[in-house]
Amino acid sequence: MPNSVASQTLFLYSTTVSDVGTVRSNNQDSAFAGEHLIAICDGMGGHAGGDTASTIAIRSLAHIEHDDVNGDVSTVARMMETSVMAAHDAIVGKAKRERKLAGMGTTVTAVALVAGYWVLAHIGDSRAYLLRDGRLTRMTQDHSYVQHLIDTGRISPAEARNHPQRNVVMRVLGDFDIDPHPDIAIRAAHPTDRWMLCSDGLCGVLEDSTIEQTLTAYSDQEECAQQLVSMALKAGSTDNVTAVIADATLALDADAFDLPHQTPLVAGAASASLEPIADILNEPVATAPMLRDANASPAQRAAALIQSQPASQPSPRVAQPPAVREENGERANPDTGEIPVIQKRDGHVTDDPNDPDVAKAIHHERQTQRKETRKRGRRNRLIAILIVIAALALATGGAFGAYRWSQTKYFIGNADGVVAVYQGVNTNVFGLALSHEVKRTNIDIDSLPQAWRDQLQDGITFNSYDEAIQHVQVIRQEKSNFNDNSNTSKSSGNAGNGTSDSSDSSDSSGSNGTDGDSSAGSSQTDGGTAAGTAGDTGTDASSTGTDGGDAQ
Repeated sequence: MPNSVASQTLFLYSTTVSDVGTVRSNNQDSAFAGEHLIAICDGMGGHAGGDTASTIAIRSLAHIEHDDVNGDVSTVARMMETSVMAAHDAIVGKAKRERKLAGMGTTVTAVALVAGYWVLAHIGDSRAYLLRDGRLTRMTQDHSYVQHLIDTGRISPAEARNHPQRNVVMRVLGDFDIDPHPDIAIRAAHPTDRWMLCSDGLCGVLEDSTIEQTLTAYSDQEECAQQLVSMALKAGSTDNVTAVIADATLALDADAFDLPHQTPLVAGAASASLEPIADILNEPVATAPMLRDANASPAQRAAALIQSQPASQPSPRVAQPPAVREENGERANPDTGEIPVIQKRDGHVTDDPNDPDVAKAIHHERQTQRKETRKRGRRNRLIAILIVIAALALATGGAFGAYRWSQTKYFIGNADGVVAVYQGVNTNVFGLALSHEVKRTNIDIDSLPQAWRDQLQDGITFNSYDEAIQHVQVIRQEKSNFNDNSNTSKSSGNAGNGTSDSSDSSDSSGSNGTDGDSSAGSSQTDGGTAAGTAGDTGTDASSTGTDGGDAQ
C-alpha cells in the first residue's frame, strides 16, 4: 500500500452528537470521535444488552486512535478487522457468562485516517457517507434484509423505507450464528473530505439528498451534527439517533508546534464509563456534546418530561489517563469490560489484541475463566450429589418409618388355605412385602361361609396381636356353629326321605292288592275301618292305617 510522506500532513477533526430519541428509555448507540478514528455502533438486544454490546465494540476499536503502526495502511486494515472480531468474541463470551444478555449484538462502522488513506470497516446497517467536492457518496452497503431485497430487484429503495422488516439485519456482531467478519475498504484521502457516520435512527428517516444538503450547508462540525440529529427526530425517528461528523484538514507545516489537536469524544452508552477508554488511549477522553434543547421538537420535549430528564444540559465530563488519576488520588480503573488493558514497560497502555502482551493476557484470562468454569462445574456436581444423597436419605428414612409403623399392625388372612395371623399391613412396596406370618391355625378357609372367605382374602386388620387372636377364636366358634347347622340340615333331610319311602311302599302295596286307583282307595278305607274297629286313638289310627296298608 502506498505510504506518502506528504500524506502525513492530513489531520482529522471530528465530533459526535447522540440522543436517546422520543420513544426509547435508554441509548443503545455508542460513538467515538478522535483525531485518527471515528466510529458508530448501534447496539441491540434489550435494555442492558444493546448498551453493553456497543460499548464493548467501541472499547475494542479505541486503541486504533494511536496505534497507527508508523502509517502502515495494510497493518491498520488488518488491525481494524482483528479488533472487530475481538469485539465479537468479547460480546459472545459475556453473553454466555450472563444469560440475561443473551441475544445482544451491535453494528460497527468505523473509519481511520492512516498516512493519507481512509480505512473503512463495516458490518450491519449503520452507514458511512463521504462528501467530496460537494458530492455525497454512500460508502457502505447495508447488511440488512431489505437491502437484499433491493439488490435482487424485489423491491425499490422507496419501498424499502416503509418495509415491515426494514430493521432486520443479516450480518452483525454478537450472540448470533452470523458471519462476524466486517467489510474492509481502503480509499485515498483528500483534503476537505467530510465523513458522516450515523445509526439507522438517522438515515432511516432522512433522504440522502437531505443529508447532502445539510453536510454542505453547515461548515461547523458540531452545528452540522446537531442539525442532522434534530432533523431526524422531527422527521419521526423512533430510534436512538447518532451522528459523527469528521473533516480532513491539511496542515501547511507538519512540523509546526501548534498542530491540530482535539480531545477524543465519546457519545451514547459508551460515555457512561470513560475511564476504560482513557486507560486504552492513555490520554484524556471527554463526553460528546448533548443535543441542544433549542433544536428539540415538541415530541422531544414531551419525551423529556416522561423520562424525567433535567432541563439543564449537563457539562461535558473528562476522564484523565491513569497516571493523572493516581496523582489526583483517584483509583485507577483499567477495566475495559472484556479486553484486558496492558501497561507496557515504557508506560504505554494498550488493549490491542495484536500486541503480544495483550494476547498473552487474553490467553491467561481465558485459562483462568476455564479453571473457574471447571471449579464451578465440580462444585455444582458435588452439590447435585449431596442433594441426591439427602433425597435418598430422606426417602430411606421415610420408608423405614413407614415400615416401623406397619409392624405395629396385625391382620388375619389366608395362608395356604388356612387362617393365619400376620404382623404388618397387607400390601407391598416395589415388591417388598410389609407383613410376615406370626401364627398359623388349623381353620380351613373352605370350611367357612363365603362372607368370611371374602374378608380373609382382603385381610381383617387389628391394632394388636391379642385382638387378632381373639378374632381367630370368634372365627373358630363361627366355624363350629356353621358345621353344626350343616349337620342338622343333613339329618332333617334324611328323615324326610324315610317317610317318603313308606308312602311309596303303601302305594305299591295298594296297587298290588287291587287294580287301578279305586283299589288303592279301598285299601286305605279298609285300613281306616280296621283302625276304628280296634278302638285306637287318632294318632294310632294313622299308624294303623299305614299298617293296614301293609297288610293289604
